[in-house]
Amino acid sequence: MSTKATTRRAGGTILGAGFALTLACGGEQVEPLTTTVKTELGSVEGQALESGVLKFAGVPFAAPPVDDLRWRPPQPAGAWEGSRDATEFSASCWQPLSPPGSFYNTGEIERSEDCLYLNVWTGAEHAEAALPVMVWIHGGGLQTGSGSTLLYDGESLAERGVVLVTINYRLGPMGFLAHAELSAENELGASGNYGILDQIAALEWVQANIAAFGGDPGRVTIFGESAGSWSVNYLTATPLAAGLFHRAIGHSGGIFWPMPQLGDAESEGARIAERLGAGDLAAMRAATAAEVYEAASASEALGFVGVSDGHVFPRDIHDLFATGEQNDVDTIVGFNSDEGTALFAGPAGTTVADYRQLLADTYGDHADAMFAVYPAENDAQARVAAYENTADQFFAWQMRTWARLQNRTGQRPVRMYFFSRVPPWDEADAYGSYHAAEIIYAFDNLHRSGDVRDEIGPFNHAWDETDRALADTMARYWVNFAASGDPNGDGLPDWPVYDPDADGVLELGDKIGVIQGLLKDRLDAFDAYYEDLRANG
Repeated sequence: MSTKATTRRAGGTILGAGFALTLACGGEQVEPLTTTVKTELGSVEGQALESGVLKFAGVPFAAPPVDDLRWRPPQPAGAWEGSRDATEFSASCWQPLSPPGSFYNTGEIERSEDCLYLNVWTGAEHAEAALPVMVWIHGGGLQTGSGSTLLYDGESLAERGVVLVTINYRLGPMGFLAHAELSAENELGASGNYGILDQIAALEWVQANIAAFGGDPGRVTIFGESAGSWSVNYLTATPLAAGLFHRAIGHSGGIFWPMPQLGDAESEGARIAERLGAGDLAAMRAATAAEVYEAASASEALGFVGVSDGHVFPRDIHDLFATGEQNDVDTIVGFNSDEGTALFAGPAGTTVADYRQLLADTYGDHADAMFAVYPAENDAQARVAAYENTADQFFAWQMRTWARLQNRTGQRPVRMYFFSRVPPWDEADAYGSYHAAEIIYAFDNLHRSGDVRDEIGPFNHAWDETDRALADTMARYWVNFAASGDPNGDGLPDWPVYDPDADGVLELGDKIGVIQGLLKDRLDAFDAYYEDLRANG
């Protein structure tokens, strides 16, 4: 960890001989940024880290969505008197705990419906620094996760010259349940999508307050992984987020297949209310969070995800991008080489016949075309082909589709990456470059892997110089992009703008360089399937 020549403490004092209490900037006297920052709602008291970065945790950006505010759009948080403590993370949003032995283990976490808080790391010396801002949206299938996970610690990126923000948002049925009565009480006639509205509220808070932390509200980058990347995709599509951010990075997640429709989601919400024994909204809101989750756990028809409601999402995201109605911003999208190993590895007994039937059930008339690009001559190959097919559908195809649509209908450039580095750990051969493996590199947090292991899982990484160099390179790309919209910079391999004809993708792995035509035949097969699906239903 680097050290700065100055160390801050509360009250505005900068330690070190010869330093004044104010900084000269543009000929004006500028007060240094301290651990006390005044927001629009009141002052928050954070902490100074040894690096000189200031950290503010558990800052409210909306009112607690409890009691009568459950299943409503986020409401403004109330103001407070004095200075609010911002040294401890808030509870995570209510979610199920991970089963023992889960690869992605949330651990023992504090969870609450009162969870709409964010965290800020800033290396700015004074409020007028106008540093680029990066807002991280966590993954977890829109069902689990938290902005306070140690994997997302923002100190390292803040040391590189950005203001880093992580956020919470409502999850699962608390964040995405729709119901006809909820739609009726909303003047816009829609329900669900509350978790996305929470994310928009957090971005509105950033616009209103981040300058006080030394950030530039005119240079906001949203980025996220898995469901966090879904969220980035959602935000690039919804007109409600227009102007709240200026760049976007999606790690392994997009929503370019057909979205659930509001009516279907409302019907599922009615079934959940029936299982709750709740005859009206008052009874639904009186149920405990645990009771809601128990009733929702039997839901199989729809996952709790964003729905096309005519308001947050006027139409499917694919349609909005295809007609050039997206929020047109500089974009980076990408995926990992072994996305499926920790997510989709099927039963060990999968046979070729099982696999052929899976393809037929999933793709209908396109099953043979899929088998041609995901062949299997024996049962062992069938198991691998099955999860590679699913992983490419969820990740590789989504990200290439995102890049191609942005290239076709947007004015702002898009770039693609392919993360192939296999992190060195005990299960490297089994998992490869697994889903989410790139996060710790992009955050330049390799030095925190021990803390991350203790918090969320059995990771025992033995990083080497290749890993450390890759983490430095990725962090530099990401920070450069946040600053200017172009990730390129001195000493970095050139990262070209994505062009479908060249189909060039920057590989981030043992070596760094552009590769062309990555998975082309496989992804073209998905193009044909989804084009047919959109045309014929």
